[in-house]
Order: sequence, then structure tokens, then C-alpha cells
Amino acid sequence: MADPDKGAGNIPVIETQRLRMRPFRIADLDDYAAMWADPVVLKHIGIPPSPREQTWTRLLRAHGHWALMGFGFWAVEEVSTGRFVGEVGLAEFMRDIQPSLVGTPEIGWVLSRWSHGRGFATEAATAAIAWWDENHGGSRTVCIIDPDNAASLRVADKCGYTEFARTTYKESPILVLAR
Repeated sequence: MADPDKGAGNIPVIETQRLRMRPFRIADLDDYAAMWADPVVLKHIGIPPSPREQTWTRLLRAHGHWALMGFGFWAVEEVSTGRFVGEVGLAEFMRDIQPSLVGTPEIGWVLSRWSHGRGFATEAATAAIAWWDENHGGSRTVCIIDPDNAASLRVADKCGYTEFARTTYKESPILVLAR
């Protein structure tokens, strides 16, 4: 099998007090697939549980995003245990949504159920924003959140995001926030 870190040289590693944000590895697939198959994790994302094959494509997309755009999503692990927490980062999803977000990076976070309620999303998102500001001059970023997702709305608020639109995405109501 291929070297799990080959091709990851352009993806920075960021450490916070409790978390390490790093390139995805092939070894992350089992934990990543479990997270994307968990209905509790997906409750406010608006998609059904993902099969392993689709999750593998997400993992590959994470690396491709960094290669093509110079930013993307990190795998997040707990420093003290090495346990997989989830993913956090910025992406250009080219969503078919109004108002259009094309050309404006979207920040996002998806965390494994075991890590919910520990402040990890805020800690990692804050680190991602600091990296963005340092490397991209603090240009505007956005996020979309289900209006019923109180936890993610709190994270967005703590990170400086404010609502600027309400819309529908894939037949579900969505809030669009910017910073």
C-alpha cells in the first residue's frame, strides 16, 4: 500500500492545546467512515449515512482540495490520545445555492459523536480561522448551518460569524453566515 503521508507536504499541521489538525491518512478511513455513517452526527447535515466508498471519496477530496485550492479540510485528532475527532477546514464546494457562495471559502466542521460537547469544534475552527487569516489575509469566509443546529450556531458565533441570509439548500432551510 502507498505511503499514507505521501503527497501531504502542502497541508500544514496545526496543534492547539488539545487537538492536532493534520492531513488525512489512509488509516483514518475506518473512523472517518464510522463518523459519516452515524445518524447522530448527520442529524443537522441533511444527508443520509454515507457508505464507506463515498467516505473514501471524501478523504481523497480533502487532499485534492489542498492541492488545487491551497486550503481544505484537516483530520482532527486528540493530542493526548491520538483518537480521531473529526474534520475541520475550509473548502470551495461550488454549491448550487442562492445567494451564491462560489468564490468564498466555506468553513465547516463535522465531529465524531464521542467528541460532542467538549469544545473541540470551537477550538479547531478557531485554529482554522487563524491559519486562514495568516495565510489568506483575513478575507471573507462563510458557513451554512441548519437553523435547528444550536451547537454549530454557538460555534459559529464564538468564531465571529453572523447571519446574512436565510435560504434553502437541497430542499432544507439553511442559515448563511459570514465573517
